Amino acid sequence: MKVVLASCAALPNGDGDEDALIDALRRDGVDVVWQPWGEAVDADLVVLRATWDYTERLDDFLAWCETVPALANPLPVVRWNTDKSYLVELAARGIPVVPTAVVEPGESLVFPDGEFVVKPAIGAGSRGAGRFTDHAEARAHFDALGVKALVQPYQSSVDLNGETALVFFAGEYSHSFHKGPMLAQGLPESESGLYVEEKLRSIEPTERQVELANQVLDVAAELLSLERKDFLYARVDVVEGPRGEPLLLELELTEPSLGFKLTDEAAASRLSAAIRARQ
Repeated sequence: MKVVLASCAALPNGDGDEDALIDALRRDGVDVVWQPWGEAVDADLVVLRATWDYTERLDDFLAWCETVPALANPLPVVRWNTDKSYLVELAARGIPVVPTAVVEPGESLVFPDGEFVVKPAIGAGSRGAGRFTDHAEARAHFDALGVKALVQPYQSSVDLNGETALVFFAGEYSHSFHKGPMLAQGLPESESGLYVEEKLRSIEPTERQVELANQVLDVAAELLSLERKDFLYARVDVVEGPRGEPLLLELELTEPSLGFKLTDEAAASRLSAAIRARQ
Protein backbone atom coordinates (compact mmCIF):
# COMPACT_ATOMS: atom_id res chain seq x y z
CA MET A 1 0.00 0.00 0.00
CA LYS A 2 1.30 3.45 -0.92
CA VAL A 3 0.13 6.42 1.14
CA VAL A 4 0.82 10.10 0.54
CA LEU A 5 0.61 12.51 3.47
CA ALA A 6 -0.41 15.80 1.85
CA SER A 7 1.45 18.87 3.06
CA CYS A 8 2.09 22.36 1.66
CA ALA A 9 5.03 24.13 0.07
CA ALA A 10 5.97 25.93 3.29
CA LEU A 11 5.97 22.69 5.32
CA PRO A 12 6.70 19.95 2.75
CA ASN A 13 7.47 17.41 5.49
CA GLY A 14 4.93 18.57 8.06
CA ASP A 15 5.79 20.03 11.46
CA GLY A 16 7.14 16.85 13.05
CA ASP A 17 3.98 15.72 14.82
CA GLU A 18 3.46 12.91 12.29
CA ASP A 19 6.86 11.30 12.87
CA ALA A 20 5.32 8.60 15.07
CA LEU A 21 2.66 7.90 12.44
CA ILE A 22 5.25 7.52 9.69
CA ASP A 23 7.22 5.10 11.89
CA ALA A 24 4.07 3.09 12.58
CA LEU A 25 3.04 2.94 8.92
CA ARG A 26 6.49 1.81 7.77
CA ARG A 27 6.63 -0.78 10.52
CA ASP A 28 3.27 -2.05 9.26
CA GLY A 29 4.58 -2.37 5.71
CA VAL A 30 3.10 0.80 4.23
CA ASP A 31 5.06 2.87 1.69
CA VAL A 32 4.45 6.40 2.99
CA VAL A 33 5.80 9.72 1.69
CA TRP A 34 5.10 13.43 2.14
CA GLN A 35 3.98 15.48 -0.86
CA PRO A 36 2.76 19.10 -1.07
CA TRP A 37 -0.80 19.45 -2.29
CA GLY A 38 -1.35 20.74 -5.81
CA GLU A 39 0.85 18.14 -7.49
CA ALA A 40 -0.33 15.04 -9.35
CA VAL A 41 -0.55 12.10 -6.98
CA ASP A 42 0.01 8.39 -7.51
CA ALA A 43 -1.03 6.56 -4.34
CA ASP A 44 -3.59 4.17 -2.89
CA LEU A 45 -4.62 6.81 -0.36
CA VAL A 46 -3.90 10.51 0.14
CA VAL A 47 -4.25 11.74 3.72
CA LEU A 48 -4.57 15.50 4.27
CA ARG A 49 -2.17 16.33 7.08
CA ALA A 50 -0.31 19.67 6.80
CA THR A 51 -2.14 21.53 4.03
CA TRP A 52 -2.30 24.67 6.13
CA ASP A 53 -2.01 27.23 3.34
CA TYR A 54 -5.27 26.10 1.71
CA THR A 55 -7.06 29.07 3.24
CA GLU A 56 -5.20 31.39 0.87
CA ARG A 57 -6.16 29.34 -2.24
CA LEU A 58 -9.28 27.47 -1.25
CA ASP A 59 -10.71 27.13 -4.77
CA ASP A 60 -7.40 25.72 -6.03
CA PHE A 61 -7.21 23.40 -3.04
CA LEU A 62 -10.70 22.01 -3.55
CA ALA A 63 -10.07 21.64 -7.28
CA TRP A 64 -6.95 19.61 -6.49
CA CYS A 65 -8.89 17.50 -3.99
CA GLU A 66 -11.32 16.64 -6.78
CA THR A 67 -8.45 15.11 -8.77
CA VAL A 68 -7.37 12.80 -5.93
CA PRO A 69 -9.00 9.40 -6.42
CA ALA A 70 -8.71 8.22 -2.80
CA LEU A 71 -8.74 11.14 -0.35
CA ALA A 72 -8.98 11.14 3.43
CA ASN A 73 -10.96 12.74 4.69
CA PRO A 74 -13.13 12.54 1.54
CA LEU A 75 -13.99 15.56 -0.62
CA PRO A 76 -17.56 16.15 0.68
CA VAL A 77 -16.15 16.36 4.20
CA VAL A 78 -13.42 18.78 3.14
CA ARG A 79 -15.87 21.05 1.28
CA TRP A 80 -18.12 21.24 4.33
CA ASN A 81 -15.45 21.49 7.00
CA THR A 82 -13.18 24.14 5.49
CA ASP A 83 -15.90 26.76 6.11
CA LYS A 84 -16.52 27.14 9.84
CA SER A 85 -20.12 28.10 9.13
CA TYR A 86 -20.73 24.39 9.75
CA LEU A 87 -20.97 25.38 13.44
CA VAL A 88 -24.33 27.01 12.73
CA GLU A 89 -25.57 23.80 11.07
CA LEU A 90 -24.46 21.70 14.03
CA ALA A 91 -26.13 24.10 16.47
CA ALA A 92 -29.37 23.82 14.49
CA ARG A 93 -29.18 20.05 14.99
CA GLY A 94 -28.99 20.41 18.77
CA ILE A 95 -25.24 20.41 19.35
CA PRO A 96 -24.20 22.76 22.20
CA VAL A 97 -21.89 25.09 20.28
CA VAL A 98 -20.14 28.28 21.32
CA PRO A 99 -22.73 30.84 20.09
CA THR A 100 -21.76 31.74 16.53
CA ALA A 101 -22.91 34.45 14.13
CA VAL A 102 -21.77 34.35 10.50
CA VAL A 103 -21.21 37.76 8.89
CA GLU A 104 -20.52 38.45 5.22
CA PRO A 105 -18.40 41.42 4.06
CA GLY A 106 -20.51 44.57 3.94
CA GLU A 107 -23.09 43.29 6.44
CA SER A 108 -23.70 45.12 9.69
CA LEU A 109 -22.12 43.66 12.80
CA VAL A 110 -23.88 42.95 16.09
CA PHE A 111 -21.42 42.18 18.85
CA PRO A 112 -22.04 40.13 22.01
CA ASP A 113 -21.73 41.76 25.42
CA GLY A 114 -18.29 41.60 27.00
CA GLU A 115 -15.31 40.04 25.24
CA PHE A 116 -15.81 38.45 21.87
CA VAL A 117 -13.85 36.91 19.00
CA VAL A 118 -13.87 37.81 15.31
CA LYS A 119 -12.19 35.28 13.01
CA PRO A 120 -12.33 34.23 9.35
CA ALA A 121 -14.88 31.55 8.52
CA ILE A 122 -12.25 29.97 6.30
CA GLY A 123 -9.05 29.89 8.30
CA ALA A 124 -6.55 27.64 10.03
CA GLY A 125 -4.02 27.89 12.82
CA SER A 126 -5.82 30.81 14.53
CA ARG A 127 -4.50 33.20 11.88
CA GLY A 128 -6.71 36.26 11.53
CA ALA A 129 -8.52 35.62 14.80
CA GLY A 130 -8.88 38.59 17.15
CA ARG A 131 -10.22 39.02 20.67
CA PHE A 132 -12.00 42.30 21.41
CA THR A 133 -14.09 44.37 23.76
CA ASP A 134 -13.94 47.56 21.68
CA HIS A 135 -16.56 47.51 18.91
CA ALA A 136 -14.72 49.99 16.69
CA GLU A 137 -11.53 47.93 16.82
CA ALA A 138 -13.47 44.76 16.05
CA ARG A 139 -15.23 46.40 13.11
CA ALA A 140 -11.89 47.62 11.75
CA HIS A 141 -10.49 44.10 12.07
CA PHE A 142 -13.50 42.64 10.26
CA ASP A 143 -13.19 45.20 7.48
CA ALA A 144 -9.47 44.46 7.15
CA LEU A 145 -10.17 40.73 6.85
CA GLY A 146 -12.52 41.41 3.94
CA VAL A 147 -13.98 37.91 4.08
CA LYS A 148 -16.87 36.05 5.68
CA ALA A 149 -16.23 35.89 9.42
CA LEU A 150 -17.52 34.38 12.63
CA VAL A 151 -18.40 36.43 15.69
CA GLN A 152 -18.46 34.53 18.98
CA PRO A 153 -18.56 35.51 22.66
CA TYR A 154 -15.18 34.78 24.21
CA GLN A 155 -15.41 31.96 26.71
CA SER A 156 -13.53 33.26 29.76
CA SER A 157 -12.99 29.69 30.99
CA VAL A 158 -10.37 29.33 28.25
CA ASP A 159 -8.04 31.67 30.17
CA LEU A 160 -7.97 29.20 33.06
CA ASN A 161 -8.77 25.85 31.48
CA GLY A 162 -7.85 26.23 27.82
CA GLU A 163 -9.38 23.84 25.28
CA THR A 164 -9.62 20.07 25.22
CA ALA A 165 -8.97 18.42 21.85
CA LEU A 166 -10.47 14.92 21.56
CA VAL A 167 -9.05 12.82 18.72
CA PHE A 168 -10.90 10.01 16.93
CA PHE A 169 -9.73 7.54 14.28
CA ALA A 170 -12.31 5.85 12.03
CA GLY A 171 -15.01 7.10 14.40
CA GLU A 172 -13.46 5.62 17.55
CA TYR A 173 -12.00 7.66 20.40
CA SER A 174 -8.19 7.57 20.57
CA HIS A 175 -6.75 10.22 22.89
CA SER A 176 -6.94 13.86 24.00
CA PHE A 177 -4.67 16.79 24.61
CA HIS A 178 -4.93 20.23 26.17
CA LYS A 179 -4.49 23.51 24.29
CA GLY A 180 -3.65 26.66 26.21
CA PRO A 181 -5.32 30.02 25.45
CA MET A 182 -4.73 30.85 21.77
CA LEU A 183 -5.71 34.51 21.77
CA ALA A 184 -3.65 35.73 24.70
CA GLN A 185 -1.11 38.42 23.89
CA GLY A 186 2.46 37.40 23.19
CA LEU A 187 1.90 34.05 21.47
CA PRO A 188 4.34 33.89 18.54
CA GLU A 189 3.58 32.71 15.03
CA SER A 190 5.37 29.61 13.80
CA GLU A 191 8.42 30.04 11.59
CA SER A 192 6.27 29.06 8.61
CA GLY A 193 3.76 31.82 9.41
CA LEU A 194 0.94 29.31 8.90
CA TYR A 195 -0.26 29.00 12.49
CA VAL A 196 0.09 30.44 15.98
CA GLU A 197 2.34 28.39 18.24
CA GLU A 198 0.24 26.43 20.72
CA LYS A 199 0.91 25.49 24.33
CA LEU A 200 0.02 21.80 24.44
CA ARG A 201 0.03 19.00 26.98
CA SER A 202 -1.62 15.65 27.49
CA ILE A 203 -4.97 15.53 29.31
CA GLU A 204 -7.74 13.10 30.19
CA PRO A 205 -11.16 14.39 29.07
CA THR A 206 -14.21 14.38 31.29
CA GLU A 207 -17.08 12.00 30.65
CA ARG A 208 -19.26 14.92 29.53
CA GLN A 209 -16.63 16.05 27.03
CA VAL A 210 -16.43 12.57 25.51
CA GLU A 211 -20.23 12.40 25.32
CA LEU A 212 -20.34 15.72 23.48
CA ALA A 213 -17.59 14.68 21.07
CA ASN A 214 -19.45 11.48 20.22
CA GLN A 215 -22.66 13.45 19.67
CA VAL A 216 -20.83 15.87 17.37
CA LEU A 217 -19.46 13.06 15.20
CA ASP A 218 -22.85 11.35 14.99
CA VAL A 219 -24.58 14.53 13.86
CA ALA A 220 -21.80 15.51 11.42
CA ALA A 221 -21.92 12.06 9.81
CA GLU A 222 -25.69 12.34 9.48
CA LEU A 223 -25.44 15.81 7.92
CA LEU A 224 -22.96 14.51 5.35
CA SER A 225 -24.84 11.24 4.68
CA LEU A 226 -21.82 9.28 5.93
CA GLU A 227 -20.99 6.90 8.74
CA ARG A 228 -18.67 7.87 11.57
CA LYS A 229 -16.06 5.39 10.39
CA ASP A 230 -15.83 7.36 7.13
CA PHE A 231 -13.95 10.06 9.08
CA LEU A 232 -10.42 8.63 8.98
CA TYR A 233 -9.55 11.17 11.65
CA ALA A 234 -11.47 13.81 13.56
CA ARG A 235 -10.56 16.29 16.26
CA VAL A 236 -13.29 17.75 18.42
CA ASP A 237 -12.21 20.94 20.24
CA VAL A 238 -14.27 21.59 23.37
CA VAL A 239 -14.32 24.48 25.85
CA GLU A 240 -16.17 25.06 29.10
CA GLY A 241 -19.30 27.19 28.85
CA PRO A 242 -20.48 29.81 31.37
CA ARG A 243 -22.33 27.19 33.43
CA GLY A 244 -19.52 24.68 33.35
CA GLU A 245 -21.03 22.73 30.45
CA PRO A 246 -18.86 21.56 27.52
CA LEU A 247 -19.37 23.49 24.29
CA LEU A 248 -18.10 22.69 20.82
CA LEU A 249 -15.54 25.23 19.61
CA GLU A 250 -14.48 23.49 16.38
CA LEU A 251 -14.80 20.15 14.61
CA GLU A 252 -11.56 19.59 12.70
CA LEU A 253 -11.91 17.14 9.80
CA THR A 254 -9.49 18.56 7.25
CA GLU A 255 -5.92 19.01 8.50
CA PRO A 256 -5.76 19.18 12.31
CA SER A 257 -2.70 18.45 14.38
CA LEU A 258 -3.44 15.13 16.08
CA GLY A 259 -1.11 15.41 19.08
CA PHE A 260 1.00 12.29 18.51
CA LYS A 261 3.85 13.89 20.45
CA LEU A 262 1.57 14.18 23.49
CA THR A 263 0.40 10.59 23.76
CA ASP A 264 1.77 7.06 23.59
CA GLU A 265 2.84 5.12 20.50
CA ALA A 266 -0.45 3.21 20.47
CA ALA A 267 -2.22 6.25 19.01
CA ALA A 268 -0.06 6.21 15.88
CA SER A 269 -0.63 2.47 15.59
CA ARG A 270 -4.38 3.01 15.75
CA LEU A 271 -4.28 5.49 12.88
CA SER A 272 -1.99 3.19 10.92
CA ALA A 273 -4.53 0.40 11.29
CA ALA A 274 -7.34 2.73 10.18
CA ILE A 275 -5.33 3.76 7.12
CA ARG A 276 -4.52 0.17 6.18
CA ALA A 277 -8.20 -0.73 6.48
CA ARG A 278 -8.90 1.73 3.63
CA GLN A 279 -6.97 -0.40 1.14
